[in-house]
Amino acid sequence: MTLSKSVSEQIMRAAQILRHGGLVAFPTETVYGLGADACNAEAVRRIFRAKGRPADHPLIVHLSDIGEMERWAQDIPAVAWRLAERFWPGPLTLILKRAPHVLDEVTGGQDTIGLRVPRHPVTLALLKAFGGGLAAPSANPFGGVSPTTAAHVIAGLGHAVGAVIDGGPCAVGLESTILDLSGMRPRLLRPGAVTSCALAEMLGAPPATQTTGAPRASGCLPSHYAPNTPLRLVTSAIPELNRLPQPLAVMAMCLPKTAIAGCRWVTMPRDARAYGRALYARLREIDSWGCRCILVELPPATMEWEAVRDRLGRAAASADKGQPELT
Repeated sequence: MTLSKSVSEQIMRAAQILRHGGLVAFPTETVYGLGADACNAEAVRRIFRAKGRPADHPLIVHLSDIGEMERWAQDIPAVAWRLAERFWPGPLTLILKRAPHVLDEVTGGQDTIGLRVPRHPVTLALLKAFGGGLAAPSANPFGGVSPTTAAHVIAGLGHAVGAVIDGGPCAVGLESTILDLSGMRPRLLRPGAVTSCALAEMLGAPPATQTTGAPRASGCLPSHYAPNTPLRLVTSAIPELNRLPQPLAVMAMCLPKTAIAGCRWVTMPRDARAYGRALYARLREIDSWGCRCILVELPPATMEWEAVRDRLGRAAASADKGQPELT
């Protein structure tokens, strides 16, 4: 991809802002990130203040190429190199033992660090222009719906960001897969576009999913990715809608046979990748409608839907507390 002159100028300006300790929002194939110089403690603290993010919640460091992994991690297992060769650039974050110089602000005080090389050409150009690692969570207020366009970033954090580089809508739309390689056995901490099946092919066995004792990782809290409107999950079929608070929004894969008073219907793709790409933008749109509840038909419990179901489950976690299950 050849970058236009205007985008190249944005990148050079953004690199200057980063060198001076400022914050820059940039596109990746997953979601937009809020980046700071990962070697500048005060710049990293600005990320936490801008997002309202807990200080012990670690960040992912974005790198320009696989060769930089040794600058940020130590005791790197051979399988990490194989996975990086296969999936980088791409939506896979590897949790490794941190190098001695890595800031506590980046790791949340842990002895591990999350690393990935993003696939978006604009971000790769920014990383090369900047010449270092960028600590970056998603560019939105903590716990909310992640941004998949520059407009989403500006709406949520525009006041706190030195520059927002517009790279268009994100191609994947869901956050990266996080795989912990810091222990005795690989552990999947967050599903994403790189599936458990794809990881198993490289690992020789499926990664463990038991996260007890695993390092804290970005985006892995039980309640996360939530819209302002309470979100409820439907596990089997659409329930009686008249017993739910109205006006009501419903996200499902097919339209109802007849119109339902007090209900706005959103038809979602039947393909898992297309659904994931559209999910956050649809949730943001629905949030603007002023509904009292979002009812979401839970997709199939198959491997291809693993990441979507994970995000929906976390988005619904706070709204579902103390609520009866819908079936």
